Amino acid sequence: MKRGESTMDKDYGQLLEQLRSGEINQLEISTDEFMDFQKALMEYSHRKKVVGKAKRGGGALYHYEHESEHE
Repeated sequence: MKRGESTMDKDYGQLLEQLRSGEINQLEISTDEFMDFQKALMEYSHRKKVVGKAKRGGGALYHYEHESEHE
């Protein structure tokens, strides 16, 4: 495995910020990394805007729900 590819090396806080800023559109989290991701998500100040959808077979896809123009 290359450096930076293990779940222990992932900076979920940074990934959540990239999701919020629009740098990435979605974040895929595997079943194996869910508990580590969940800890970071619970500490993330914008967590209420992070929406996840379970994937068939395990894991989840998360996206950031940006404010609409009408809010």
